Amino acid sequence: MHWTDTSIILSARKHGENSAIARIFARHHGVYSGIIRGIHSKTMRGVLQPGNIVTATWQARLSEHLGTFKTELLEANAAMIMQDSGRLSALTSACTIIESALPERHPYPRLHKVFQSFLATLKDSEHWQETYIWLEMEILAEAGFGLDLTSCAATGKTEELIYVSPKSGRAVSREAGEPYHDKLLPLPAFLKGEHIRNRLETREVLDGLQLTGYFLDHWLLAPHNRKLPAARQRLAETLKEDCLTET
Repeated sequence: MHWTDTSIILSARKHGENSAIARIFARHHGVYSGIIRGIHSKTMRGVLQPGNIVTATWQARLSEHLGTFKTELLEANAAMIMQDSGRLSALTSACTIIESALPERHPYPRLHKVFQSFLATLKDSEHWQETYIWLEMEILAEAGFGLDLTSCAATGKTEELIYVSPKSGRAVSREAGEPYHDKLLPLPAFLKGEHIRNRLETREVLDGLQLTGYFLDHWLLAPHNRKLPAARQRLAETLKEDCLTET
C-alpha cells in the first residue's frame, strides 16, 4: 500500500533516537500518521515544522498499519513567520484544530485548498486574520457544522443581520435579536461579504474569532472532550491587546 500526495505538516513528535511520528494533512487522503526516519539528516533539517508544505509518500504493508513517510520540502512556511507571535499562534492553532477535530484518512480536498490559501496569506499579506477566520468557518462546514448566515432565523429577512444564535448557528436580524442581544453572538460584516475596507478593524476580527471559537469549542471539540488549543487563546489575547492599543 502506498500513495504520494501534496501535504501540510501538522505535527511531529520524536520516536526513538532518529525518527518521528508525523501527522500530515494530505490533499486527497486527509489527516494521516506515519513514521519518518532519519530526522537528524541535513535533508530533513527544518522540514517537519507545522505549516510546511511537502510532497509526502506514505507506504505500509497493510492499509491499517501506521506506515512510514518519505517527504520532500516544497514550501518552508514556518520559517517565514517565526518572528511574528500573532501569525505563529494562528498557524499553530490551525494545525492543531485540523489535527484534533477531523477524522483520520478522510479526504477534504476543499479544506486543503483553503488551508493552503491561508498559508500563502499568512506569509505575504496583512489580511491574514480575516483569512484565518474563514479557515475556521471552512473547518466547521467540512465537519458538518456549517453556519447559516444568509437570513434571519426568526423572520427569514436578509437585511441587518448582526447576530448569530448560539443554539442554531443561524443569523439573527437586529430587530429580532434586540430583546436577546446579550445571549447572541456578534456577526461581523465581513462574514456576510459586506466588508469593503482594505483592512479589518481589530474589533471585527475579535468578533469573528468569538463566533467561530464558540462553535468550534461547543459543537466540534467538546463532544470529543477536547478544547480549543492554547495557541488559539494566545491569538485572541494578542489581538485584544492590539484593540486596547488602538483605542
